[in-house]
Amino acid sequence: MRRADRLFQIVQLIRGRRLTTAAFLAGRLEVSERTVYRDIADLQHQGVPIEGEAGLGYRLGSGFELPPLMFSQDEARALVAAARLAQSWVDPALGADIDAALGKILSVLPPAARAAAESLALYAPTIAMDEATRGHLGLLREALQTRRKLWLDYRDERGAPSERTVRPLGCFYWGKVWTLAAWCELREDFRTFRMDRIHDARMLDARFRDETGRTLADLRRRIEANCPEGFGPAGPRVGAAEGRRAQP
Repeated sequence: MRRADRLFQIVQLIRGRRLTTAAFLAGRLEVSERTVYRDIADLQHQGVPIEGEAGLGYRLGSGFELPPLMFSQDEARALVAAARLAQSWVDPALGADIDAALGKILSVLPPAARAAAESLALYAPTIAMDEATRGHLGLLREALQTRRKLWLDYRDERGAPSERTVRPLGCFYWGKVWTLAAWCELREDFRTFRMDRIHDARMLDARFRDETGRTLADLRRRIEANCPEGFGPAGPRVGAAEGRRAQP
């Protein structure tokens, strides 16, 4: 990567995050942290309002704008490929938003880049997801965005029913199934729920806030501490001693 391109990428990476460490930048750009420190100093000297210091992290000061970006032909193809794949595995509302966003991007591309992107012969059939999962995904996504609790009528792998009130934490796709990671108020612990086993779901009026020990970050830390393979389609793996607890 040319140095000018690297400096531009540094600004892009910093502007997209609240706080960016030199280690993160070095990893993304495949250079040493010393190189990052030198590039940051050069950018600051050129008048780019990068705030922060080595060891703590950097952020971009207010009032700094870059000119609109233009995508290369390869980048345009990548966007089309990602959009087509995503539309097959999300709920209809989000799929429509993806289509609208892609249309806006294509409309401002140079003719050659647009032609290259639209001619990409890569497709994902929309029959891949069952309708029940597709319907639940939209509701669960809304609950995640609005921080509202959910009531679930759930069936386990044996078909046994249970009703749960949960705090939704994240939706995960595993190539065959979607799962919901949540804090279950019935079990007072983390649980994951396969969306194709959710018989019914309702979003409740009650909202929730992050509480120590009950967040997605807490769940990830537990998984990483107990089992390297992490999440799986049947639920998060947290070690043999807690295996049953990890399942819905």
